[in-house]
Amino acid sequence: MDNCIFCKIIKGKIPSYKIYENEFTYAFLDISKDCYGHTLVIPKKHSKNILDTDLLYINEVFKSVQTICRHYKTLGFEGFNILNNNNSCAEQSVDHFHIHIIPRKSNDDLKIFPTLKEQNLDLSEIQKFLFKKS
Repeated sequence: MDNCIFCKIIKGKIPSYKIYENEFTYAFLDISKDCYGHTLVIPKKHSKNILDTDLLYINEVFKSVQTICRHYKTLGFEGFNILNNNNSCAEQSVDHFHIHIIPRKSNDDLKIFPTLKEQNLDLSEIQKFLFKKS
């Protein structure tokens, strides 16, 4: 896609800090510089989000995520947050499917996972709604 910033990065039209690349995926440091090692893993074939991405590319992206995390573990990271946002309502800021890897250490003081307030929700009603027969 011509206007996609990630497609431009893959084509080398925009510089990036490449971490890993194979036939199907490209991984690079997030320019936000919000935490040490924040890495984006993207498919080389453009798709907007996980719903629009061919299963082959979803599998290849997650294989790359695993490869990168294993490498980061050898560098001393103890854990990882693996994140994906789909569509603007879920805070997807670039319309190209991508996975965030946030390498973690026990003493990094990062609070990545949302701390949402508990709501008075009826889980059995939610289950009925989510698993309705079509």
